[in-house]
Amino acid sequence: MNYHPVCKKIVDLLKSQDIWFKTFEHGAVTTSEEAAKVRTGYSLAQGAKALIVKVSSGNDFAMLVIPGDHKFSNSLVKKALDTSSLCFATEGQVSELTGGVKLGGVPPFGNLFNLKVVADPSLFDQEKIIFNAGDRRFSVAMKSQDYRKLVNPEVVSII
Repeated sequence: MNYHPVCKKIVDLLKSQDIWFKTFEHGAVTTSEEAAKVRTGYSLAQGAKALIVKVSSGNDFAMLVIPGDHKFSNSLVKKALDTSSLCFATEGQVSELTGGVKLGGVPPFGNLFNLKVVADPSLFDQEKIIFNAGDRRFSVAMKSQDYRKLVNPEVVSII
């Protein structure tokens, strides 16, 4: 299959750092719930949901990473990002920020897109996490602590 180039970028990064990972090819999924159904052996809670939000009225964006079975708290995210205004990035903004990655395929590697990454600490309660890695049809599983070391997100309660 032909995947978005960021898929290869993530796999190459994991290989170069000698990090354990497993890849999954599956039908296109856009929600965490759909993804959990096709990722055999992994739960919804292990899904690392990556959401891009627009901060304030300017052109600042950030990536939130939370377990797939949770929603973020608007007030906690506003506090973490020190803003009074917050909204989801539009499909066009996500595409522009990620070089064409479609909604539902955004990987939790905001550092690859020069985005600040804020992860909820509960994400690291799971030994392994799994996520769409740049394409709605391609997932990667890896150890959550390896993810934390590679991406170095700001870890703060946002759910």
